[in-house]
Amino acid sequence: MLKSCLKSLLGAAFAGLAHAAAAQSPPPAPATAPNPQQPQAQPPTVSASARRLYERSKGQLLQIRTLLKTQDSQASVGSGFLVSDDGHVVTNYHVISQFALEPDSYRLRYATTDGQGGALELLDFDARRDLALLRAVDDGKGGGLKGRGALTFRPQNQPLAKGERIYSMGNPHDVAFAVVEGNYNGLVERSFDPLIYYAGGINPGMSGGPVLDEDGLVVGVNVSTLLFAQQVSFLVPGEFAESLVKRSLAAKPIRTAAWGRLRDQLTRYQDELVTRFLAAPWESANHDRYRLPVPKQDFMRCWGRGTSADTKGLDFERSQCRMDHALFVSGNLQTGWLDMSHEAYDGSKLGALRFARQYTGSFRNERLGSADKSRTAPYCKEQFVDRDGLPLRAVVCLRAYRKLDGLHDLSVLVTTVDSPTEGALGRFDARGISFDNALKLAAHYLEGFAWTNSKAK
Repeated sequence: MLKSCLKSLLGAAFAGLAHAAAAQSPPPAPATAPNPQQPQAQPPTVSASARRLYERSKGQLLQIRTLLKTQDSQASVGSGFLVSDDGHVVTNYHVISQFALEPDSYRLRYATTDGQGGALELLDFDARRDLALLRAVDDGKGGGLKGRGALTFRPQNQPLAKGERIYSMGNPHDVAFAVVEGNYNGLVERSFDPLIYYAGGINPGMSGGPVLDEDGLVVGVNVSTLLFAQQVSFLVPGEFAESLVKRSLAAKPIRTAAWGRLRDQLTRYQDELVTRFLAAPWESANHDRYRLPVPKQDFMRCWGRGTSADTKGLDFERSQCRMDHALFVSGNLQTGWLDMSHEAYDGSKLGALRFARQYTGSFRNERLGSADKSRTAPYCKEQFVDRDGLPLRAVVCLRAYRKLDGLHDLSVLVTTVDSPTEGALGRFDARGISFDNALKLAAHYLEGFAWTNSKAK
């Protein structure tokens, strides 16, 4: 019964989306620099080791700039480093995303620490790990980056110990090349994909730069910093950059917009994400009346709050769980994450009429988004669903991605409708998933609602 209701709900939303996506023209390319996070500036710490490592590796350190096709105005600035003697360069995907998605509007240039410069071409990228592999274009006049040497990755069988000193390099804020000393603090907990927790300051412009150990070996790639935090930064583990280099060193340059390649990568990622999420059973919210879906915190982080015990109005408890990291698509769009919340209400102190007014208002206040440059407007379907005797009001919405065919954003709103003075409202959001996975996730979420026990009915 539940699955047939869901097929009807999602089928109607999907049909509306298919019509809308065909009727609306593609959006223009974004013109803003693609910084997933804007960290606070941190003063660098320099030691003898930092100076020694910088002097040793500065010949392989680069600034990567995305320029407008017809002029030298820069759209974004990042960093990179040489990984072969033939001019292959590793950086972040988000540093070169504008070029990857709009090659007719942008071009790539590098600058070395000794003032040399030249053009770059894109060989491959890994959007899931936020990595890209570039190669310097040989100008035929002895230029390019051949012969400058390459940085080497630290072997995977030699893991770092927590607290070891490591050194981040790049060109922060397009000011000058710099080295920032910090500490390795292991991997981020509850992250879907491995990320290194780096106790050091990474600033905008350093994205894509190398992070070295005491021996000058690459242990990670600068990627982001936690907003409003001190010395909490994140690195892509070096093993993923090394894998990208090995499989794509001989790849042919990407000459056309890479939307299809990006879509394929995001599709594989969302399949893995959904499979792992569905395999984990729901946790208990410990509510007296309702069983409410709470995810295991394997790769999601949950926060909660509630009213004080002596409140004279509406009593409520709220829980919100979300993945900490998303996948960067462009300056206008991040995707690839799950988010869910619930609010449990007790309005016995208010009475049925006042409770109904506030409870209905909470449901109406949920925002489902609108059409933008990257996605269509949401198409929604509402239906009442029976969950083993617990009546639910469910709204299922889908938004289609304009240039990532087959991927959608899913939103599911659920509210219980069994009591005049008690109720629960839940919301589930999934970004960048297929229609089939939207159906599975919506069913899984609705199945998480039930009576706590027979006495609650």
